[in-house]
Amino acid sequence: MSAVIAVVLPIFGLILAGWATRRLGVLGPAATGELNRFVVYLALPALLFDLVATADWADIWHPRFLAAFGIGAAAVFGGTVAWSVLAGRRPLPDAAIDGLNAGYPNTGYIGFPLVLAALGKNALVTALLATIVTGCLLFALAIVLVEIGLQSKTDPRRMAGKLALTLARNPLLVAPIVGAVYAATGLGLPTSVLTFLKMLGGSASPCALIALGLFLGEKREGARVRHGPVVVLAGLKLFVQPGLTWVLAALVFKQPPLLVNGAVLLAALPTGTGAFMLAEFYRRDADLTARVVLVSTIASVATISAYLAWAG
Repeated sequence: MSAVIAVVLPIFGLILAGWATRRLGVLGPAATGELNRFVVYLALPALLFDLVATADWADIWHPRFLAAFGIGAAAVFGGTVAWSVLAGRRPLPDAAIDGLNAGYPNTGYIGFPLVLAALGKNALVTALLATIVTGCLLFALAIVLVEIGLQSKTDPRRMAGKLALTLARNPLLVAPIVGAVYAATGLGLPTSVLTFLKMLGGSASPCALIALGLFLGEKREGARVRHGPVVVLAGLKLFVQPGLTWVLAALVFKQPPLLVNGAVLLAALPTGTGAFMLAEFYRRDADLTARVVLVSTIASVATISAYLAWAG
């Protein structure tokens, strides 16, 4: 548990820093949106481009691991979206954010140090692959569903054209595609460009966490906290996704213990800040998402520690 706490504690520190600066009036009410826009248009695209353009697929290609982790994440995401639309009567954009709340683990910020501490250097490849799946594929799917939901009331032909144009302008979709195209050329990135990408991309998670704290620090009169959806989404994230991933990795795809533990540990991580970032950017139910991120992060200290003890 001490290893988990050591990794998670800085996350609470960044959230608390954002909360305190908003409560004390150091940053104004526009800070949340502006900081979030910085992450969307600059920091996260740099991180996604760097992640894809510099990946050495010949060394990290583990298709069965990708299938186990990817199918587990996609199943929880898709099932939550369907449940939110059909049973919860939620609009598709909100349902897509719910899907991220339930199936989008914080692999980038927590995954790497936690896997290193628990499983060692040889398992770091699992964190990289999981980050690519969640950051480039699952996140992109959520954006597409949000945009489809926002354009659903227009004429189908106009909607298709407008949707394609909107997606083509979205830096969170364009960056990994451009990175993949560049990686296919076989050209390396100059040192100065790599340094630029590392510096800019490295600010994505800390800024998103501070933006989350800023949002939680806002005084909203009459705001009603809905505990039920928070508990359900956090439960899907911390119990259903890792359980399903274990079945896929251990029983269906029969991965070695190192990859099984890597897949389950990464699937058991709390909800990533990307879900909050997207909810705030599109002006959806950011309050629900912020609370899911916070609750799942707190609870994950116990659930991840329990899994590590069980797995030995």
